[in-house]
Amino acid sequence: MNALLDKLTLKALNSGVCSGHSRWVTSTAAPISSDNPTTGEEIAQVIPADAAAYDTLVADAQAAFQQWRSVPAPKRGEVIRDLGALLREYREPLGELVSLETGKIRAEGVGEVQEMIDICDFAVGLSRQLYGLTMHSERPAHRMYEQWHPIGAIGIITAFNFPVAVWSWNAALAAVCGDTMVWKPSELAPLCAVAVQHLANRVMADHGLSGVFTLAVGTVGQRMAEDVRLPLISFTGSIPTGRRVAQTVAGRLGRSLLELGGNNAILVSDKADLDLATRAIVFGAVGTAGQRCTSTRRIIAHETIVDELAARLVNAYQQVRIGDPLQPGTLMGPLITLRAVEAMGHALERAVADGGKLLTGGKTRPDLGARFVEPTILRMPAQSEIVREETFAPILYILTYRTLEEALELHNGVPQGLSSAIFTDSLREAEQFLSASGSDCGIANVNLGTSGAEIGGAFGGEKDTGGGRESGSDAWKAYMRRQTTTINGSRDLPLAQGITFE
Repeated sequence: MNALLDKLTLKALNSGVCSGHSRWVTSTAAPISSDNPTTGEEIAQVIPADAAAYDTLVADAQAAFQQWRSVPAPKRGEVIRDLGALLREYREPLGELVSLETGKIRAEGVGEVQEMIDICDFAVGLSRQLYGLTMHSERPAHRMYEQWHPIGAIGIITAFNFPVAVWSWNAALAAVCGDTMVWKPSELAPLCAVAVQHLANRVMADHGLSGVFTLAVGTVGQRMAEDVRLPLISFTGSIPTGRRVAQTVAGRLGRSLLELGGNNAILVSDKADLDLATRAIVFGAVGTAGQRCTSTRRIIAHETIVDELAARLVNAYQQVRIGDPLQPGTLMGPLITLRAVEAMGHALERAVADGGKLLTGGKTRPDLGARFVEPTILRMPAQSEIVREETFAPILYILTYRTLEEALELHNGVPQGLSSAIFTDSLREAEQFLSASGSDCGIANVNLGTSGAEIGGAFGGEKDTGGGRESGSDAWKAYMRRQTTTINGSRDLPLAQGITFE
């Protein structure tokens, strides 16, 4: 472990407040401990931001914005290109740190860093494509168009389950758009953030920059939400916390970009390829120990195939290798905290009380460690209240439908609206699922699961998921302000709508 920390410039005690290579900000706050969820042992400590350190950091980001906004966007893209190149160099050790600190298996940890590399590649191209529209004016010799400008120093608040990728979705795009940023990572994964900051510092130093990428570990989320110096807060986390962030930011008329909970379902038709569906369901429900916002939590299966599908899933679940996420062959690691283990236990009790039949799993694995659990499947007689809630754990509920309309009613009958999928070989069923009367989620897939979204598409969801969009497509517009411009090239002054004023 020490060799891994050394590779990433991490020590036993690390500063968690930084705005550049020579700008590690002093804080009087008590250190917080980062532990390994596999063993419960401490990895290292991080000194979080106190009020003064936070204010210094935001001031640095604001000052950097004054120059950064005027750097041509393709030149800003060169900075992100170099960040992506450095992430390629550190892909393996940073991915292993993600696994060590969060408990996701090594393949997923390294894959998360690859996602950072991919979004950097995307952002470099985007730096030459920040398009605005040109509109025809009704007035002679007038030109009307829109352009996009940076909005300022923005706030990025991320969660433990994707401790580095979600930052990169925001940071790479915001940087090429001309914004600087203040990052508050999860206090459950601060070392990943400090390691990334060290890499960002190297890139900034190479380009003579400081304050573009800044870090504030600690309990500064409320302060950020209230801070009028941060015109945009991008928040990834739970629905209750996201609602408070949205209300606070709206109270000062700022912008929120919210990526909140998901209660993702897969519809499995009687016309589905069950081999394909089974593989997708297991990955979606078991991967990251059910701690993704896109984890598969509900299966809505046709009544004629539900028994066979359930049997296939039980068989697959009983072959899932649980253990140390850094060991080859492990498919599921631990939950992030003991509190998460307790929440899973309470959810199972409620589901059984609602008539749920336990098909497999349902136990803790103290032989492996205090935070290990078995992936669990329950057959539910109805979509009860616990099924409508998101439990951040490997619990899969199986429901039954008779008609596609009934399936869609079940599917959409939850407060969340992030990711969704249908398995079917029927074109009509697939098209109905994707239509305006089909899935109400921000992501809708056919014959693939609910997790594993690519960076090229906009990522986000509807309803209690928050409505935000990050990553690809035109998600970059959230980090900029739109300006409509009209230029009069004549010596006359015609008014719009034919108005005369003489």
